[in-house]
Amino acid sequence: MDEFWLHPRLGTATRDGRAPRHYLIALQHAVHTIGADPRWQQWWDRTGFRGCQLGIVTEGVDHLRPSADIRHVGDQLRANFTCALPPACTDQELMRRAVAEVRTMFEVIREAMALPDLPPDPEPAPPPSRADDVPVIEKPLTSVPRELERQGYLTLTQVQNFFG
Repeated sequence: MDEFWLHPRLGTATRDGRAPRHYLIALQHAVHTIGADPRWQQWWDRTGFRGCQLGIVTEGVDHLRPSADIRHVGDQLRANFTCALPPACTDQELMRRAVAEVRTMFEVIREAMALPDLPPDPEPAPPPSRADDVPVIEKPLTSVPRELERQGYLTLTQVQNFFG
């Protein structure tokens, strides 16, 4: 692991098998920016965990509600979330949406762990321009029972199993 406390794991579960690279780049950049911010590091130090493995699965389906899986694994917190793909927008708007999405994930973690309020968002920085540098786990959606098909989101079991 590197020197940061926050370690992103990105995945996509689209039915057509194509990864939404631009949004994944924005999400990864938002996670790295938060992970490098000293105020966020200080906030995280209160958790007692050495690090946070933040798994984010983007879905290419109607996103009626997000799924989350948060658990303690050794000295790490493993938090896996799903998020919907945003509509087409500018790069600046995409970054704003990615930061808001990651912040929302940490609000869920904060509430689950009864932590103090989150620090302010770090200063925005331009995202990297190379999409090829973003490691992404791509998996087709597993088949679900017919009665669950209309949900429009990954089930908790699918989120738990996504990153292995």
